[in-house]
Amino acid sequence: MTPPKCTICKAKKTYFPVQVVLPSYNLKLCREHFLEWLEGRVAHTIKKYRMFTCEDKILVAVSGGKDSLGLWFLLHRLGYEADGLYIDLGIPEYSAESREHAQTLANRLGRTLHVVDMREELAPIGEMRNWTRKPPCSVCGTVKRYYMNRIAREKGYTVLATGHNLDDETAVLWNNTLHWNMEYLAKQYPVLAAQGPFLKKVKPLCLVSEKESALYTIFNRISYVKPECPYSTHASSLENKRFLQQLEEARPGTKITFYTGFLKNLSPLLHEPLKSTGVSLALCKVCGEPTTTEICFLCQLKQKMGKI
Repeated sequence: MTPPKCTICKAKKTYFPVQVVLPSYNLKLCREHFLEWLEGRVAHTIKKYRMFTCEDKILVAVSGGKDSLGLWFLLHRLGYEADGLYIDLGIPEYSAESREHAQTLANRLGRTLHVVDMREELAPIGEMRNWTRKPPCSVCGTVKRYYMNRIAREKGYTVLATGHNLDDETAVLWNNTLHWNMEYLAKQYPVLAAQGPFLKKVKPLCLVSEKESALYTIFNRISYVKPECPYSTHASSLENKRFLQQLEEARPGTKITFYTGFLKNLSPLLHEPLKSTGVSLALCKVCGEPTTTEICFLCQLKQKMGKI
């Protein structure tokens, strides 16, 4: 039986065996052409949504997982000047392994990895969550956003990039649509423009699925932490991802159609009303970082824990 030919190689006299099948795009690709296809797709996304240029100084928020580390490697391959930021949440074993993978890639790329250790800043995330009624993922997200913006601004970066992929974006979009959360829907876009002390934030992998992202990382021999965060076990985002994956398997292309359809048809209608009624930002009276309240969440937490 003749092995399947790579969609791109088949017109040539020599070809490599198919290693990746992408039903959403009716493509069968060898390793070489999969990497070329994915890098081209991300390069096009960066250009289409005007995320940044080669003149920008980019900071990639890396968690030690496949998406953020793969993104850092990919931006380096595309010729962008990008450093990394790792926030050590102090999760036993999980954080140590994640941090090691981030540092290994930084050494390989010859780029700087900035590290914020929450045990030195305040407390491990496991201890922080005992002082608030917020779910662990919510606490983690708030703390990360605080330090990502602060470190990027203090170190002189112009753009903050995160490794959110297509599965992440569709899961959030699905949840916000189910609850008709108009404010969050209006903010869901691959680019958030700089606003006052907030830096520009971008998601270059927004059109890359989790499977494609994992294959890119594996094919480039990038080591990453494989288990999910132990505090995310019951997160609703994981349930939404599983549900959407079932739809994707039954009808390939569902996720990319759902997300790009939103960006094209609904996002523009929601964006302008949000700008006219946008929440006003202030500076935290304790730390001076941007916040929508008098004292930011992190400083409120510090006060509860007797740290300030």
